[in-house]
Amino acid sequence: MEHIKIQMLGAFTLQAGDRLISDENNRAKKVWALLAYLICHRGNPVSQKKLIELLWGDDPSSTNPENALRITLHRLRSQLDLLWPGAGKDLILHKGNGYSWNTQAPIELDSDRFEFLFHQKEPADLRLDTCLEALDLYHGDFLERQASEVWVIPVTTHFHNMFVLLTQEAAELYSQLGRHQEAAQLCRKGISAEPYHEPLYQKLMLELAASGDRKAAAAVYESLCKRLFDDFGIRPSEQTRSVYREAAHTPGELVLPIDEVLEHLQEPEVIPGAMQCDYDYFKVLCHAESRAMERTGNATHVALLSATGLTGDPLPKRSLERIMTQLGQQIRINLRRGDTISRCSTTQYILMLPKANYEDSCMVCRRVINAYHKAYPHTAVRIKFMVQPLVPGICVP
Repeated sequence: MEHIKIQMLGAFTLQAGDRLISDENNRAKKVWALLAYLICHRGNPVSQKKLIELLWGDDPSSTNPENALRITLHRLRSQLDLLWPGAGKDLILHKGNGYSWNTQAPIELDSDRFEFLFHQKEPADLRLDTCLEALDLYHGDFLERQASEVWVIPVTTHFHNMFVLLTQEAAELYSQLGRHQEAAQLCRKGISAEPYHEPLYQKLMLELAASGDRKAAAAVYESLCKRLFDDFGIRPSEQTRSVYREAAHTPGELVLPIDEVLEHLQEPEVIPGAMQCDYDYFKVLCHAESRAMERTGNATHVALLSATGLTGDPLPKRSLERIMTQLGQQIRINLRRGDTISRCSTTQYILMLPKANYEDSCMVCRRVINAYHKAYPHTAVRIKFMVQPLVPGICVP
């Protein structure tokens, strides 16, 4: 028997010498599911009953599952024969009332090697190479084309979690060596596989900041905010927001002259209408305004605009972002430059209106709503508003 290289992380392939078979362009899903199961459970014969349950379950269309299993095994052996003549019978053994993968066959399995490297205990100066070797093996989740199989799901999660942990570990080792750009590249690779994993975003922002690219760190945070907001209607955790503030806004240990500080504080371009900002910064501005009101006694009101369908039902996802972007534009251009707005949920904007009483604040909201419907008369959206005074000394939650 020849030595076989088996890949299960990402694509599912078997290679003997220069001969390779793959599930990539093969529609015989049950054949490859059977092969994967036998390889992963090699050493233990699997009964016909178990294999029938695995491949057909309670499928009522399978009137003769025993015969269907024999046909599937025949097709599997024919597929393996492409590696070398007779490989099917060499590799798939019939024992009693079951079948098994031949454990005498010399194989090199990428998922086994990946797990071995993950568990290696080494000094830090050697560990980085081990982590990188393991990550180089990870071409995708375990048996991607078999992802819906019940037995594959926990194994996929197992290897996926190891991949994320290895990515974080290798990025930290790179960081300790001062190789921040390489650490950032690893974080980006991890995020492409785990797009909602906030610790990876945190590490990426810190590494970009350490390499001097604070604008890129801010862009990473903005992309995370958009992803979480668009997909789940939530904002990043407080820890992520704290890392963002550190990565994007800490000027370093340099002593800056006041004219340079003032230059940093200037608005980059003059934009008409209200200032739109992230909700976290909106809260900070409300805190500052609330404190100022204790001293000045000026009135400030907060307005909440909410968008729904015409009958009060949720906006359809296909048009939600378009409608909310249009609404945000109308709010901004119909408010004063001294006003502040923020999108505080998937379908809501919050407005801070300094030196405006309740009646004037309601009038502003009506003006915004009328302007929106005038600009987009055929959009099926209902916009409601609520106005409350900002109480001196009370912070917005």
